[in-house]
Amino acid sequence: MKTAVHGDVAPGFDGVARAFEANFRRRGEVGASVCVFHRGRLVVDLWGGLADVATKRPWERDTVSVLFSSTKGLAALTALRLVEAGRLDYDAPVARYWPEFAQRGKDAITVRTLLNHRAGLSAIDRPIALSDLEDPERVARVIEAQAPMWAPGTDQGYGAIAWGLYVGELVRRVTGRRLGRVFDDLVARPLGLADDLWIGSPEAAEPRVARLYPADTWVRLTRILPRLLTGLTHEGRVYRAVARGNTPTARALMNPPELGPAGITAYDTRRVRAMDLPFGGGVGNARGLATAYAALLGVGGPELPRLARAEAVAAIHPRQSWTERDRVLLKPLGFSQGFIKDELHLFSPHPEAFGHPGAGGGLGWADPVAGVAIGYVMNRMDFRIRSPRALALAHAVHAALRVGADVVPSRA
Repeated sequence: MKTAVHGDVAPGFDGVARAFEANFRRRGEVGASVCVFHRGRLVVDLWGGLADVATKRPWERDTVSVLFSSTKGLAALTALRLVEAGRLDYDAPVARYWPEFAQRGKDAITVRTLLNHRAGLSAIDRPIALSDLEDPERVARVIEAQAPMWAPGTDQGYGAIAWGLYVGELVRRVTGRRLGRVFDDLVARPLGLADDLWIGSPEAAEPRVARLYPADTWVRLTRILPRLLTGLTHEGRVYRAVARGNTPTARALMNPPELGPAGITAYDTRRVRAMDLPFGGGVGNARGLATAYAALLGVGGPELPRLARAEAVAAIHPRQSWTERDRVLLKPLGFSQGFIKDELHLFSPHPEAFGHPGAGGGLGWADPVAGVAIGYVMNRMDFRIRSPRALALAHAVHAALRVGADVVPSRA
């Protein structure tokens, strides 16, 4: 049965609509939304499928879902706003704002080094429980005592969970408030997204949240297990590194274990969605993600305020960090001020592009060369590091741009 897709798409961007529909028809999509801004116009705003399979609740225009690591892009955007306000300096030591951070050889680590996953702090050695995350003072004491895994600034390792703990505490030291509250004040509310994008969602949003669907038993047995045993892909290397335990990959992904790769369903609870988790606890929809990146680039149109000076955004264009083999994700990867710079065959052909994908496939992405901002949110988790569904949408956007798409809205 064909999945109903709703919303608007501009002529010339019909290929994005076709890719979105194909995600349901061929790639196992359950429910999702995708949104694209291009040079001042909203050119794609689509949603479809089911927010809850059991109840047949449809994915509506205002349905939201957990963003996983796409949240890190929102945290990086919050830090940028604080830098723009003169309250934070990328090249200042973290210890200037947070003196206790300086323990165990961390005194010279700069904010930029921390944001770019180069501080040697990709994992926390002391076990952390889910309950610990509800007490920022307790978490601060644990992460202050962590020693770097390598000489800071000399290598890169993706801090899947630890990055958010450090950045969240840094923002709390600078502002006196949790990062989610600062994000709300500096990003969401100025953009009119107070009801669509959060780091720590309110109780009132619960009826709109889509249920998450992790990989089922058939996929685990036929797709994940073979890659775990013999796969030469990035995913195969990551699965084996997690299975071996006590590797940089396992240490980064498995503490706290309730929120690791096997704990996806924990994010399907009100308790976790209410937490301020800058590493992966954001909740929102594609329109919210795309709007945030469009406002950062200044491609959202005259009614959307710009979030940063053009020269501040231009500083993100070059890769500030790059490695052919990240210590944790075991793939080519880079960062600029906390935003991911990925391989050019993935989300954009332009090295200036940046953003942050999330576990399962979600994506918030900005391409300053093309003048494009993309948001994609879904509820069926993908077992691959970069979801084919997100890639299909990004490729369709750039294919539309190559043929000179018109931007007059029409019904999907």
